Amino acid sequence: MEPPDFEAMNFTLEPAAAAYPICEEWKDASEGSVFHLGNIFLFLGFMGGSGFYGLLYLFTFLTLGFFCSTLWAWSDSCTTDSFLWSFALFAVSLGQVLHVAYRLRGTSFDKEYRELYSCMFKKLGVSLTHYGKIVACCDRDIHTIEKDHFFAVEGKTAIDKLSVLLSGRIRVTVNGEFLHYIYPFQFLDSPEWDSLRPSEEGVFQVTLRADRPCQYVAWKRKKLYLLFAKHRYIAKIFALVVRNDIAEKLYSLNDKTLDSSGKHYDLRLPSYCHMPGTELEKADVLQVPVQGEKTA
Repeated sequence: MEPPDFEAMNFTLEPAAAAYPICEEWKDASEGSVFHLGNIFLFLGFMGGSGFYGLLYLFTFLTLGFFCSTLWAWSDSCTTDSFLWSFALFAVSLGQVLHVAYRLRGTSFDKEYRELYSCMFKKLGVSLTHYGKIVACCDRDIHTIEKDHFFAVEGKTAIDKLSVLLSGRIRVTVNGEFLHYIYPFQFLDSPEWDSLRPSEEGVFQVTLRADRPCQYVAWKRKKLYLLFAKHRYIAKIFALVVRNDIAEKLYSLNDKTLDSSGKHYDLRLPSYCHMPGTELEKADVLQVPVQGEKTA
């Protein structure tokens, strides 16, 4: 085997070395403050989180970073490619900022709906996009009940919606006997809602009366089921919060009521609902929360 011809190889590599000269020394001057500022903005931008606000943070800093890079590239006449790429990325990032800001504006809510989101849906990880669909389903309406007015009358009021109390307090009675109170951010009719299938109809078996001026939000039964059909995720969220609300009410009742021997009543016994109303009411009044405190 013949040894390689190093002279021929050197002859071949010489044109390439001439075309791409090796950097012999570092530049004495820095690239300037605009160049460094742009990279700082890019560094901060990539530290953004998720969600609408995270995207807004990310693309805002990317826009500033690529804008500084565009200015830096424009100042050097030998960096046409860098200028074009920086400007293109700046335009794309700016477009994303405007798009996210527009979508964020479309998901802004009134105070009552913001409080509802914070207390019931945010802790479950429901995004503002999905919550916007939930709010749109009830047409963003806030309903009111004056003191001593009825939300439902046992045996008469049809079960045609699902409602959440936003403010005030609702007194629940059965056969004229006090059962329990409903406090803000609890469902008004979760047991009735869960007891019926989508195709079934029914009426309330309890009476709900306002102890003080109340506000509530309500979703019509048919519209809510149509929303569930389109978005299975929202259906699962409502199934979770409704059944959790029912469980909290049952456990709350069981904890507050004792029989003559000091033992808790068994909620499975039908006699539970027929115990003296004064005993139930006294037990519940002792645990009335202070203003702003949520009670199960």
